[in-house]
Amino acid sequence: MKILKYILLLPAMVMMLGGCQKYDVLNTNPDATTQVNSAMLATTLILNITRTGISTQKSFMQPFLLGKYVTWGEGQENFQFNKLNKTDFDGVRVLRNIKPMVNYATTDGLKKSYQALGHFMNAWQFFMNTMQVGDMPYTDAVKGESDHILQPKYDTQKTVFLGILNELDQANQLFADGTDFAGDPIYAGKVDNWRRLTNSFELHVLLNLYKKTGDVDLKVIERFKDIVANRPLMRDYKDNFALAYNATAGQNYPWSDVPAGSGNSFVKSNYTMLSNNLLDPLKSLKDRRLFYFAKPSPVKIAAGVDQSDYNAYVGVEPSDAFTALQTIRVNKNYSDLNNRYVQLVNAEPVSVFSYWDLQFALSEATVRGWISGTSAQSYYAAGIINSMKFIVANTPDLVDYHHNMKMDDAYINAFPSSAGVALSGTTEQQISQILTEKYVSNFLQGSKFISWFENRRTGYPVFKLNPQSNLNIPSSNFPVRWLYPDAELNYNSVNVSAAIASQYSGSDDTNQLMWLLK
Repeated sequence: MKILKYILLLPAMVMMLGGCQKYDVLNTNPDATTQVNSAMLATTLILNITRTGISTQKSFMQPFLLGKYVTWGEGQENFQFNKLNKTDFDGVRVLRNIKPMVNYATTDGLKKSYQALGHFMNAWQFFMNTMQVGDMPYTDAVKGESDHILQPKYDTQKTVFLGILNELDQANQLFADGTDFAGDPIYAGKVDNWRRLTNSFELHVLLNLYKKTGDVDLKVIERFKDIVANRPLMRDYKDNFALAYNATAGQNYPWSDVPAGSGNSFVKSNYTMLSNNLLDPLKSLKDRRLFYFAKPSPVKIAAGVDQSDYNAYVGVEPSDAFTALQTIRVNKNYSDLNNRYVQLVNAEPVSVFSYWDLQFALSEATVRGWISGTSAQSYYAAGIINSMKFIVANTPDLVDYHHNMKMDDAYINAFPSSAGVALSGTTEQQISQILTEKYVSNFLQGSKFISWFENRRTGYPVFKLNPQSNLNIPSSNFPVRWLYPDAELNYNSVNVSAAIASQYSGSDDTNQLMWLLK
């Protein structure tokens, strides 16, 4: 099991993360080491994308509000009602740790592995940020210390994507040539796992370029085919890029309210209600993951409906006005999160990229005609089966956690080919099925905003637009991007203004289509 092991943020580490500020010797802790090594910096980089940003219940919940999985009753949350504000490039600053991480490596094999990890981290972070805003600093983004470039120029989104793909190609080769390394709380430094993740993630990146298949520089389909044919990929859910939690204070599952003074008072307030976007497909397809995700409506139970009946589970429409949702919450006719998420210190490892993400990508690519040899149904089935097996493997056999609707191997293996679930119909209908199953599988999983990005890319699953509750301006539109960070506008204004002018006719607003979406 991949176990989260926090490292102490030592004084020298703080200097590295804070931009190499020099502290007076009097401020040095005499009881702590001042030695930084590759393993410590690797841990910082890995936890930055697997833990930072979702370490509290409220931050963990935010992407699932934007993705329309849940609603929140404490107050009117921006993401639930489609309001996107300014993003930040904080994750890019952490990439400054890559160079010293590589330099501290003690053997050639370790140096290659840490170089590979650095390329992967670069690709991951720039992908996440460019997906939010479009053009951004890439070539000069992390050269403040090395080349004194404090106001990096902006690269076009195409240039950023070319860089991401090339970095992932380099990471694949370097991991192949490297040796297992220290400082990895996910895969225990096994380069084979990292290589499989790298190649699987590159397929995800390429799929997001599906509107650019005619670009002769990107070679989207050619790259995709080559990776599928010639590189190792993730093998099952045990290869998920997922962080596991434990009972140590500060290392609990973000929604857990039981151990070591977690302080998650929000849980006790029952602020969450599950949406019909999540529950309706589960109910219509008789998908037993419903009983692991949700609790039955108290109103339905009081009326005599059994907890093992699909009709006992009631979703809400996340686009309804906040006041209307509050009325439903008070009346208690809705389904909340399953108790396992609250009562277990490690309800399940939280993945930022999963085996099922890979399998659904392969299924979609097959439907689109990019690859052949294996049926789209086979990939699709593998994605569903591994999602189900992952849930079963991480759920104790208690009635309260599966409501007498356990998923055994016979049910799991038969489900993907059952009526209504198996792929059928036109290309577009099959893509809708694939994206719906990907959406369901990524409940409380997936990198930040993956389901929202997939909806933006494909339109699936369909989210309801309610102009009366929509906080985007104009309220007749869903937003399609975040705004550039304040830090860029304040300290790199010439370059960010030029990027806004070249992409969006000078208007940095949430309705402008970036290059990727055209």
